[in-house]
Amino acid sequence: MARNAACAVIGLGNMGIEVASRLAEGGPVVGFDLSAERLALAEARGLEIAHSLESAVGGAGAVILSLPTPVASRAVVAALAGLLPRGSLVIETSTVTPADISVMHALCAQAGIGFVDAAIQSGVEIMARGGSVLLIGGEPDTVALAKPWLDAMSPRQSIMGGVGAGAAAKVINNAVAHGVYVVLAEALAMARANGITTEDFVAMMSGADAGLVRPLTHRIGERVAQRNFAPGMPLDAARKDSVLALEVAQRDGIPLFAIQGAHTAYELACAQGLGREDYAVLATLWDKWIDR
Repeated sequence: MARNAACAVIGLGNMGIEVASRLAEGGPVVGFDLSAERLALAEARGLEIAHSLESAVGGAGAVILSLPTPVASRAVVAALAGLLPRGSLVIETSTVTPADISVMHALCAQAGIGFVDAAIQSGVEIMARGGSVLLIGGEPDTVALAKPWLDAMSPRQSIMGGVGAGAAAKVINNAVAHGVYVVLAEALAMARANGITTEDFVAMMSGADAGLVRPLTHRIGERVAQRNFAPGMPLDAARKDSVLALEVAQRDGIPLFAIQGAHTAYELACAQGLGREDYAVLATLWDKWIDR
């Protein structure tokens, strides 16, 4: 589909208005939102707006969604299935689950509409300057059809897999971000209680061999990927270090939630006789739990 065909952006929240602005740099865009305030803001930024979903998508070859909840996304796609002609395209950038994507993809397929999920792995400011990574899921032919629109949003793209894979990747990414933030907040409290400044804590954790980075790049990226659990740092030693961290927090009166919860997995793995293997072996617990 040619990039000079009109597109519609449905949802002009903080992210949606930046998506629309990026797309408007390369071709005609019409934006729609239920909020009169957001419509006025979009118009003040020079974007063309519509006052109904029907008028926004009339003549649009592609419709890009940037909506606040999965319920809103499903409702809009259900409406679009009855509005768009066959051969149209819907690109879902909202944060939703793979199950939501499955429902929306089925609605579009029944109506002869292409569907791609292209979750945005960044904040609003990064999208505004064109640096976002798009996490893309979809059938290869449909992704190729969507490419002009995807390129207009951001040249940084990762094809994660089939339909729903982009949405799954975004949910997983956010789960890590939010979970790691709790771990970091707990660790920072421990650091400050022991006279370590916030600046020194950040510098320490930013290093390539730090506790924040190496578990991903080495333990998962190398050892788990290659199923190499020869020590290394034995699980027994990692459990011991975890116990020491709990002792420090208890001494300093610092409540732990994420770190305390993580320690449980080390106890379980050691109880299964894995103590002499590298602590990367901890990931195999989930292999058993999900039967894969």
